[in-house]
Amino acid sequence: MDKQYIINNTIVYVKKALDGAEGGHDWFHIERVYKNAKLIAKNEDVNEFVVALGALLHDIADAKFYDGDESIGPKKARTFLESQYLDEKIIIHIENIITFISYKSSLDGDKKFTSPELDVIQDADRLDAIGAIGIARCFNYGGYKNRPIYDPNIKVNTKMTKEEYKKSVAPSINHFYEKLLLLKDKMNTETGKKIAEERHSYMEKFLQQFFDEWNGSK
Repeated sequence: MDKQYIINNTIVYVKKALDGAEGGHDWFHIERVYKNAKLIAKNEDVNEFVVALGALLHDIADAKFYDGDESIGPKKARTFLESQYLDEKIIIHIENIITFISYKSSLDGDKKFTSPELDVIQDADRLDAIGAIGIARCFNYGGYKNRPIYDPNIKVNTKMTKEEYKKSVAPSINHFYEKLLLLKDKMNTETGKKIAEERHSYMEKFLQQFFDEWNGSK
């Protein structure tokens, strides 16, 4: 099995599949997560081939763009991976990574699948949700869904269930408090934690400036 050949095929497949995708969940998001995952994996005892494939395929069909259907991503990944004649154990592992990587899955309170590879890819994905790029992605998606930037009359809800989270149409600023600022303390790896600290601090400074401007104090 030529692993690099399969990785290259996966890159071609993902680029084509995500052509025209929303800017926060397009090929460039995948590429950033892939790079972060490889960086984190250097310091972890993991199967780097599974990390590479899982990172590349983790958002092949994000449920939020498919009426909340969480089964499409794993199915699309399986169909592709079978075309590459991969071992069934690897395919099942990657299906599970795609199924359980998302933040909303953690709201169930019952983590049904764990692996060091999932930990690495999850950290890489969460890192792309915070910091400067995380801020840009948050507002890009909010604009895509025509949500308000901020509405002081709509209160933050940090106790949402998975279903409430999936159905939320709250303003973009609320998303910082309902997810993005919580990610730093949910990192799995030491490398992820270290990178997250700086990106978290950047978001805090941004929010301070945002509210200063909103309230006319600067």
